[in-house]
Amino acid sequence: MKKSARGGNSLEHDVRDPLMKPGRPFTALVVMTMLTGCASGPAFVPPTAPTGSAYSAIPLSARTDSALGALGGSQRFVEGVNADAAWWRELRSPKLDTLIAQALIASPSLDAAEATLRQAQERYAAQSGNSHYPQVDAGFGAQRQRFNPSALGQDAEPREFSLFSATVGVRYRLDLAGGNRRALEALAARADYQQFQVEGARLTLSASIAGTAVRQAQLSALVDAMEAMLRIEDDQLAITRERLRLGAASDDEVLALQLQREQSRAAIPQQRTLQQQSRHLLATLVGRAPSDGSVPRFEMAEFTLPVTVPVTVPSELVRRRPDIRAAEALMRAANAEYGSAVAKSYPQFNLSGTLGSQALTAGALFGSGSALWSLVAQLTQPLFNPGLSADKRGALAAFDAAAANYQNVVLGALRNVADQLRALDSDAQALSAWASADAAARAALESVQRQYSLGSASYLQVLTMQHQAQQTQAPLIAARAQRLVDTIALYQALGGDETPLTFGSITRRMK
Repeated sequence: MKKSARGGNSLEHDVRDPLMKPGRPFTALVVMTMLTGCASGPAFVPPTAPTGSAYSAIPLSARTDSALGALGGSQRFVEGVNADAAWWRELRSPKLDTLIAQALIASPSLDAAEATLRQAQERYAAQSGNSHYPQVDAGFGAQRQRFNPSALGQDAEPREFSLFSATVGVRYRLDLAGGNRRALEALAARADYQQFQVEGARLTLSASIAGTAVRQAQLSALVDAMEAMLRIEDDQLAITRERLRLGAASDDEVLALQLQREQSRAAIPQQRTLQQQSRHLLATLVGRAPSDGSVPRFEMAEFTLPVTVPVTVPSELVRRRPDIRAAEALMRAANAEYGSAVAKSYPQFNLSGTLGSQALTAGALFGSGSALWSLVAQLTQPLFNPGLSADKRGALAAFDAAAANYQNVVLGALRNVADQLRALDSDAQALSAWASADAAARAALESVQRQYSLGSASYLQVLTMQHQAQQTQAPLIAARAQRLVDTIALYQALGGDETPLTFGSITRRMK
């Protein structure tokens, strides 16, 4: 650097000399103010998104198997396509669309999540007002005093008088080390976290309603199948009792059929209870009482299996799943809180001033009262405070915990999607097998019915074959419902619509 005439550093002399001259405190104040907002601690760097497009080490087929009958179509996986925000419309159920739309408005769980979000935003607003602007207070005081001149060595009678004061005080803390800025950054990140909690609550609510509606339809179809089975067993039992009366059957045959019939009859009330419980759950999810009769009933025929299934790539998944974005927001908050802890080790500069009036009567305060004022500038630097180092280490540990939690959430999300993709493939295979079994059972039943019409088979043989054919209905219904349920679970695993703008991003743009 260029040397000055005194032999010192010219740049250092030029900066230091004006601040040291008497009568230049304003220049020092300007320089300190320019330092305000310098943030301490490291800036937050978003985590690296997962690479690759595969969710599993075993390659996934481009299409699932197909099956005969309802909900047996083949599903095609399309990579790189994001699920629509209103993904439940792919099920093609107008009643479900209406129910979810009502739930998104009236659900108490969503109301609670949104209220918590507003609370977090107002906390940021309160802290922002305290940090960005000076605090101005107005005060009025009145006191009654007794003054004894003898305390000063004077010979006079004690005197009592009133003293009134009115003041306006201003306080402001310059954010030299950026501690306030980092604290605001942490609050904005926590507001983002609550926003993603709201998005997650909406996603969970819509998936819960869709899944419950499918389960209700499954239970309704299952009860119908069990009642049909019971009617067949009633006919079998009646014919066998008649055969026993004629001596063509034994007591053991009657008892075996009676046992089978009673077991089937005992299972029906349990399924009806589950069916009613699903209706109660739907009502509460929508924000209604279980006794509300306006909640619709669903049937399996109302749903359509989505033929095209979107598969979001992992790098895009982290920007769409609310739980991942919430975990990232907690990382950002922990990083900012660490910077705030670091800032406590740097100088703190406070300005305060008071302007007011003092008088013996309230009426004279703004007239002939005595003016009073004060101006205080205070610079404090921690010299020995072992707790500050512990605070920094604790804040750093909190960031490490948030980072590990983020990694755990991402891994869980990837596993979630991989499991659901594999489940859809397995569901299609299971439905194909049960549909083939059902077709074989029905073909066998038709063969026996033809034999019965020709007189070569008895009606009891027809009932026996009907019973065998009916036994395939319960697993067939369950397989069809499972394809819908796992498709819903995949949409939920892929996350909702990407939130374009968060509270934290808005505050950062404002700065």
